[in-house]
Amino acid sequence: MTTEAGTPDGHTTYTVDELLIAARASLPHRPSPAEALAAQATGALLIDIRGDDQRRTCGLIHGALLLPRNALEWRCDPTGQWRHPAMTGRDQHLILICQEGFQSSLAAATLQRLGLVNATDMDGGFAAWAAAGLPVIAQPTTGQDHPVTVTVTDHHAEFS
Repeated sequence: MTTEAGTPDGHTTYTVDELLIAARASLPHRPSPAEALAAQATGALLIDIRGDDQRRTCGLIHGALLLPRNALEWRCDPTGQWRHPAMTGRDQHLILICQEGFQSSLAAATLQRLGLVNATDMDGGFAAWAAAGLPVIAQPTTGQDHPVTVTVTDHHAEFS
């Protein structure tokens, strides 16, 4: 942390590592991928904030809500006019997922500031989920005998 004398108001600036440490300190328990899967089974909402390219390249988590990072606060604010219908209240258990667990920590801390007291992120992100061998909806490849059909219904990932 440094105070910038050259800034108009002399405000304090932080490194990205300092921001990440502060964000994670504000979050409730950051579940492992296995804990996130178990939490999803008991009603937690997994929210995938990765970009389309990452989801297309790496796959999806069944049942995860797909919300782009640049619209997250508007779609998650339970009192906002643009909230997603899956957002039911400030005490809802939300687990954000990015590719490696950095961007989602910063985003979850922002949701905490909106009053979503049970917002957190998954430790290690989607990469850790896939590395743990947990279910991933893969994109079909050319020549695949039985292609996976990925349907995004109301912004939730489903497969058949």
